[in-house]
Amino acid sequence: MSVLFLHFESPERESRFQKLAKSGARVVVAEPRWPGFHEVAKKEKPFAIAIDFSMAPSHSLETADYLAKAKETKETPLYLLRVPEDRLDIVRKRLPQAFLVTEQELSGKLAEIEREAIERARQKKQAAAEARRLARAKNAKAAAPAGKPAPPAAKTKKPAAPVKPPARKKPAPAAKKPAGRKRPSPAIKKKK
Repeated sequence: MSVLFLHFESPERESRFQKLAKSGARVVVAEPRWPGFHEVAKKEKPFAIAIDFSMAPSHSLETADYLAKAKETKETPLYLLRVPEDRLDIVRKRLPQAFLVTEQELSGKLAEIEREAIERARQKKQAAAEARRLARAKNAKAAAPAGKPAPPAAKTKKPAAPVKPPARKKPAPAAKKPAGRKRPSPAIKKKK
């Protein structure tokens, strides 16, 4: 699972990336330039997208707006960092589902999401193991005849009997022509 962090190339980007990476989540960094960020989002399928508004806030707003409406990412939570005061109203109006957060809040939220994802994966794995165990028990019970105890779970396979090639059929003898009427020779004509 990963987090997509969209931030323009700048000296601060590396330190901000490191702060987010401390949350334990795998952070993928990209610039909010079309079509690069969209291709990365489709490929990575992140569980969260963080967009830094510190550089080119109008461009970042358009990027966030696009991601909020795109089929692949419209269900993904958007976290917006460093939104300028003069853009807050526009951001709240266009992106009501987005969360305006600080780096510390985002790091805490990402750590919580990561823990929940690990717990869901563990529960899913346990449920699958339980389903397999019940299926094996059901199959073993169904295979046992009534009144007799179930055979042991581990069975050894018997070697397969050798397969004989099919016997070849002998061709049938040629059939004799049926005896039919003989035709008169053309030289002899019957008189009437």
